Amino acid sequence: MLNHDDTVLCRDPKEIREVVLGKGDFTIEEFVAVARYGAEVRFSDEYRERVKKTKDLLEKFLAENRLIYGVTTGFGDNVRNVISPEDSVKLQTNIIRSHACAVGEPLEKELVRGIQLMMLLNTGQGYSGVSLEMLELLRDLLNHDVTPYAPGEGSVGYLGVEGHVALVLLGEGKAWYRGKLLEGADALKQAGLQPITIQCKEGLSLLNGTTSVTAMAVMALYNAIQAAKAADIAGALAFEALRGTLKACDGRIIGRKKHIEQWRTAENLLEMLKDSEIAKASLNLRVQDSLALRALPQTHGAVKRTLREALTAIHEEMNSVSDNPIIYPEADDGIALSGGNFDGSYVGIHADSACIAMGVLAKLSERITDRLVNRHLSGYPSFLVKSPGLNNGYMIPQYTAAGLVGEIKILSHPSSIDNIPTCASQEDPVSMAYFASRKAYQVSQKLEYILAIEVMTAVQALDFVEGLNRSAVTDAVYALVREEVPTVDEDRYFGPDIDYVRTLIHNGNLVKCVEDRIGALKF
Repeated sequence: MLNHDDTVLCRDPKEIREVVLGKGDFTIEEFVAVARYGAEVRFSDEYRERVKKTKDLLEKFLAENRLIYGVTTGFGDNVRNVISPEDSVKLQTNIIRSHACAVGEPLEKELVRGIQLMMLLNTGQGYSGVSLEMLELLRDLLNHDVTPYAPGEGSVGYLGVEGHVALVLLGEGKAWYRGKLLEGADALKQAGLQPITIQCKEGLSLLNGTTSVTAMAVMALYNAIQAAKAADIAGALAFEALRGTLKACDGRIIGRKKHIEQWRTAENLLEMLKDSEIAKASLNLRVQDSLALRALPQTHGAVKRTLREALTAIHEEMNSVSDNPIIYPEADDGIALSGGNFDGSYVGIHADSACIAMGVLAKLSERITDRLVNRHLSGYPSFLVKSPGLNNGYMIPQYTAAGLVGEIKILSHPSSIDNIPTCASQEDPVSMAYFASRKAYQVSQKLEYILAIEVMTAVQALDFVEGLNRSAVTDAVYALVREEVPTVDEDRYFGPDIDYVRTLIHNGNLVKCVEDRIGALKF
């Protein structure tokens, strides 16, 4: 069920130095700590025990020559071909080599690390029958900062990208180590690690399931939630810079809708601006503002509802078993069960929805930026520079925001409704979740830049407000931005300015600046 707590993701992943697998549900913050910030991974005793128990059970099945998909049969449409127990290891090596067919530019380091972590979470649940030795090497790749080279294009749901990751365990493929791209065997050797021989079912389990789609969706969603919080902060700056009336946040209006995320957004704005002289002086300045300000609680609220629902589904998927078949213990024996847990539809649908939600946030942010730089709407000098004409000021950053919004529109077309059957139609509907998650990650990055431009622009606009004090919160944000982004008196190269503010959003420092003063923002 959707958690209606008023905060989400309150723990800073940068402060998590170590995570332990196998002790309850893994959190999104722990995931980001490993994938993005290099937290060390350890196995609990419970993790080790359940892995060993299921591995022993699978060895029993193999000794009895039971018919098990992907163990004593071929893969996909080759399921009709029986494989002898003597060929079980060769079968697993073949699936890794043959499936490493992704193409294009390599995935970002944090996404590959996320995929490695998802492999540990998925197969370590105790239903895959893999060896502890294999999982220990996969863990050691993370802890020794060995990152497999994994091209990022050409997947309908999984398999190809995971194949490139798994190759390195064999001492094959390529991997980065200490900034250099090396042959897999060399990367392992320089890190003090040894390749392994893949055992029964391990190749299938490494490639199977929702590991890549979930890893990318987690990182995209973390970015999106941080961005949504930053959007509330940007909204507070915009209310001051555009002299908006906070009557739009009046509880008598907001409370007439049942959507609690709308209430919380309004409460965030009121809390951030409670001591703003600008906001108080603007309360009765006009009857109502444009929709960019007046409907901000409603718009941000709808975005947050969608992201919260996506967070619930993706967190559940992250802690699920998506392998196939699963090795299910029963008393002193057990059974191998084939099904469809590998399907990525939960993740794909919610990743598509997250793209749409982020697109809505992006279009609102860009419209506020345009209103700030447009002299006909803002009342400030053209493009927020004292000597327009000779100087272009913030004319072109608004173009950049508009261009990024256009790109997000294209990327927000849903992937999960598409279908191209594969494997001789043995896999007739496919989730197409891989691209849904991949593009959600891309959209989250573009949204960060759009919001950075809005924040940068609003701070510049506030330089033209005289005689009235900003709130303590917006003043702190103003000071944080101005640490690296000076007031624009004449044209300069704005690239470093945009990158700096985007980094404040991406690493959570913008949100931290506010929450250090008023507590956790409601979500």
